Amino acid sequence: MRSARVAACLLALSLPVMAHAQAQIAFGGLKHDSTLPVEISADLLQVDQADGSATFSGNVQIGQGQMRLTAGTVRVEYVTGDDTTGEISRLLASDGVTLVNGAEAAESREAVYTIASGVIVMTGDVILTQGQNALSSEKLTVNLQAGTGTLDGRVRSIIQTGAD
Repeated sequence: MRSARVAACLLALSLPVMAHAQAQIAFGGLKHDSTLPVEISADLLQVDQADGSATFSGNVQIGQGQMRLTAGTVRVEYVTGDDTTGEISRLLASDGVTLVNGAEAAESREAVYTIASGVIVMTGDVILTQGQNALSSEKLTVNLQAGTGTLDGRVRSIIQTGAD
């Protein structure tokens, strides 16, 4: 028990030093197949034929396989060209974004999901929870295909040690 407290104290003392660097995060729960269909529901849909986009607003909920993304507004940009049939290029979410997959969840002010690469970049007051552990920063980049993530900015963490 004493060794667990000592370890927790040492960890707490080392956090300010670690916080200045990038933090690499394993995203086993967020490893995901970005080729699955994307389902979107919202209160309002506005379509812009001129630039090939659609804007969903009001209680936006997006599902792709087991992954769920919610936001106030999501702009959907489609791949343009003769060979495309409504293929989504990027999702730009704003007004409070929550990304959930399994026991892992992340919140931010904004997010950009590039479908082809399977990369989500979340920015602004990012909070990531993995089970009982929590991390925060200004930017989180998640690679869904590799199941990895990087936190940038002032990184802070709360890690449960399992001690009483």
